[in-house]
Amino acid sequence: MRRDLRGRTAHEAGAAAEERIAEEYQRRGFTLAGRRWRASGGEIDIIARDGEGLVFVEVKQSRDFASAAEALCRRQMRRICAAAEQFLAGEPRGLMTNMRFDVALVNGSGAFHIIENAFGEA
Repeated sequence: MRRDLRGRTAHEAGAAAEERIAEEYQRRGFTLAGRRWRASGGEIDIIARDGEGLVFVEVKQSRDFASAAEALCRRQMRRICAAAEQFLAGEPRGLMTNMRFDVALVNGSGAFHIIENAFGEA
């Protein structure tokens, strides 16, 4: 498989995984406050709102759950936390907003596992 085709396939699989997870959060009663929200130092895949609280969700898709989990490194967690701080600047309670960071692991067959409160300030 050519490299550009592999990259496009991986991008499409990632986008499909994000869509599936966004739908799951909505099914659970959350409203979406952002998708692929960009800050100066990073991106947050999904921002879900539950009342006044927020959930920042990182979606990792790979052939299996272990590989997906291994794709999240400490540096990326720091970038996600920094991006969340920028998002919170626009919230009424700012940094006092109730929040958590979830990681959604999606395997090659589309099954998923959501880890709530997966990390914090890294």
